[in-house]
Amino acid sequence: MIRLTRKALRAISAAGEAAWPFEACGLLVGRLGAGIYDVTRVVPSRNVAIDATGRKDRFEIDPKLRFDVMRACEGTEDAIIGHYHSHPDHPAEPSRTDLAMAWDKDFVWVIVAVTKDGAGAVTAGAVTAHVVAEHGFQAIPMELRDAD
Repeated sequence: MIRLTRKALRAISAAGEAAWPFEACGLLVGRLGAGIYDVTRVVPSRNVAIDATGRKDRFEIDPKLRFDVMRACEGTEDAIIGHYHSHPDHPAEPSRTDLAMAWDKDFVWVIVAVTKDGAGAVTAGAVTAHVVAEHGFQAIPMELRDAD
């Protein structure tokens, strides 16, 4: 299960809308325990894949941002536990490209579908070594909290 605030979900959806027709992306910071991804912070990232390829259907988190967030988490209970990205004009389902890029095992992936009319469905999936080998992503339920 993934737990996040409604505010965090709105931020993810807004990032997808702002980036359309390109993919938005960012990091999910929080704690992972007993199979529960507890998101405490959403950190938007520049999509460096756009700069590198110009393609609309790719994302890559800014490596400097990732490093900075990792450093900021040192000595705290928080860590990077996943990331989010948008699927412009496509369903909020993991793609073959997503699966090929899933090198962070045990991360949670949040995907928001976005069209020119705005954000739509949001899904979450976990990536584990045996799941990738057999099926790809495993859908996980999302629990929304009201407070930060």
